[in-house]
Amino acid sequence: MHPEPAEEPMAHLVFDPDEQQQLRDAARSEFPSNPALAYVLESLASEGIDLDSCRDWEDLRLEAGLPPRVEEAPNVA
Repeated sequence: MHPEPAEEPMAHLVFDPDEQQQLRDAARSEFPSNPALAYVLESLASEGIDLDSCRDWEDLRLEAGLPPRVEEAPNVA
């Protein structure tokens, strides 16, 4: 009998206490003008973030049906 291969651990980023406090301070300063950003910052401070569920800008562009980004776009004046 062979043992089952272990599943890869989920990549989860957790902030240290100083970073959590900085995120919470930023959330408080953003709350009056941008409550959605304040909510996200507070959530990051308290829960961290699951890196396995993150997508980069290129993934979002393709999902939106936009063409891939060209590294050397021509200058447009």
